Amino acid sequence: MKVRLTGRGLRVRLDDLELAALNRGEPLEVAATWPGGGWTLTLDPRSGTLAGEGGALRVGVREVLADLNDPACEGVRLDGPPRVDIEKDFGPQHG
Repeated sequence: MKVRLTGRGLRVRLDDLELAALNRGEPLEVAATWPGGGWTLTLDPRSGTLAGEGGALRVGVREVLADLNDPACEGVRLDGPPRVDIEKDFGPQHG
């Protein structure tokens, strides 16, 4: 999972294996930690809510999984706050 912080929110890019994990009900997490703090983003396929506390943001993707599984859909937007754009980044590496 690749994450980019923008002035408007977050941009998340998923590969095909990560989308498959979400479809199996497995949360995806990325974290950066440092002494005294850190930051964590979790995509949760069992939740439909977006919630944050401190340096942790949990993004529920239950309602958008069908759209992400649609081959014609390149991504989805959750308006938040913060706004979270989730895009598919399927390359030939797993094909």
